Amino acid sequence: MDNQPDGERNLLMIVGPCSAESENQLRTTASMIRRSEVPVSFFRAGVWKPRSQPGNFEGAGDVALEWLKNIRDEFHLPLITEVANARHVDLVLEAGFDAVWIGARTTVNPFYVQEIADALKDVNIPVFVKNPVSPDLNLWLGAIERIEEQISGTVYPIHRGFSVTGNSRFRNRPVWQIPIELKTRRPDLSLICDPSHIAGRREYIQEVAQKALDLNFGGLMVETHHKPDAALSDAGQQVLPTTLREIFLELKFREYVELTDEKAEALSSFREQIDKLDVHLLELLAERMEISSKIGEWKHDNSVSVLQPERWSFILKRAQSRGGDMGLSREFMDQLFKAIHDESIDRQTTLPRHFGAKKNVSNERNG
Repeated sequence: MDNQPDGERNLLMIVGPCSAESENQLRTTASMIRRSEVPVSFFRAGVWKPRSQPGNFEGAGDVALEWLKNIRDEFHLPLITEVANARHVDLVLEAGFDAVWIGARTTVNPFYVQEIADALKDVNIPVFVKNPVSPDLNLWLGAIERIEEQISGTVYPIHRGFSVTGNSRFRNRPVWQIPIELKTRRPDLSLICDPSHIAGRREYIQEVAQKALDLNFGGLMVETHHKPDAALSDAGQQVLPTTLREIFLELKFREYVELTDEKAEALSSFREQIDKLDVHLLELLAERMEISSKIGEWKHDNSVSVLQPERWSFILKRAQSRGGDMGLSREFMDQLFKAIHDESIDRQTTLPRHFGAKKNVSNERNG
């Protein structure tokens, strides 16, 4: 690891500006990174920038490939950029880039991913795959597998958060359970976190990066710019290289080592308590769903609509308020009670078909 401080576990670090705006911008940023001794695995910059709306800065385009090659030669930094189609892949490989990433707007479309995978056939470079903009684990995993089938290099998933409705202080909600489930299914994959895109605001980058390390992520992708506020894209989530160094130094690296007998015994005691509470939670949920089914029967018999918006609004607001008093976050209460509500609705909407089937069987027997 280049410039990796002693005593810290290896952390793959992808750093650089959101976009390649000019050769001078890239050179100044790279020089500041070197002087600040930020650890660098790859120097990043977007050459082609697919934006949500036309008219925004969409990258300098092909000419930026030469700029970046000059930066690599001058500062000896491995290069990585985003590719969105086969043409991008061909140009990047011809320019001798060391790695590529596939963006969230590309991962959503298996046709795009397959085109890129085919263009990368038998190439031995790392390929990083960002999660799709929607919280769809199978779509993300499918993109990873398409790339794995074609390349001989390593594939790394990048968690950059999801575009979901609802209030959040982050630009993209992390929904940490999705990368956790990905790691559960594919423990061989080393997860990378993009705290810049999750946070959307530079003051939250440290917090998100630390959360990723606490969850044993293997690396970070952080946007850094020599003049962040003047950046032509995503200015609010970019930091100075000196600030990035401060963020890195504040990170706490938690080692995953074998527990001593004493520590294992203490942890086992806590886990036993958790296990008992989990069983109790399941029993309570089962009891609640049984009551919900009875309510569904009553609604069916009395021709009452399954969905009662006022009642649901009351339940959710009560959970948010009481949960907050107990130290439970609003986001957690939203996710928990929406999942419970969805299951209740599903049970109650399937009841009429269930009753119809039972009546038909009863009629056949009586006949």
